[in-house]
Amino acid sequence: MRALQEFNGILVKLGSWGTIFFMAVIAIVIPYEVIGRYVFARMSIWSGEVATFSLAWASMLGGAVGLKKGYQLSMTSVVEAVPPGAAKALKLVSYLCALFFFAAMFYYGFYQALYNRHQTSPALGLMMSVPYASLPAGFFIMFFFTLEEFLRFILGRQPEG
Repeated sequence: MRALQEFNGILVKLGSWGTIFFMAVIAIVIPYEVIGRYVFARMSIWSGEVATFSLAWASMLGGAVGLKKGYQLSMTSVVEAVPPGAAKALKLVSYLCALFFFAAMFYYGFYQALYNRHQTSPALGLMMSVPYASLPAGFFIMFFFTLEEFLRFILGRQPEG
């Protein structure tokens, strides 16, 4: 469990810094594109792709970090309305469903990234595996964050921090 916590600590840092980086790219590229289009009447051919690909990465990494920090949507009223035994069963099922979903999305996202490795983006000439890799990267991180919470739940430990 300790190794998983340390691994997830690294993933949180990578996800957080990745999200910051890609959001910064978006914050720079979008105004550049708007100013170029409306002030100078010249549109760059690459800025739209850079912003779109950065948004994909920021969304997946930010979603993973948000999951770790507890920002996801939850229906606590349902769990609180049932007896403790049923609540525990509901939580167990929800963890298992989430783990299955994240594993499946990692698998299919990885497949999609590999499948598109020979396709290139029109403006940048970038392998389309690069933006598609945001899917398996994000779901990989989400899987391990959820696995840690699941193991904590099974072992009866409270979240740290």
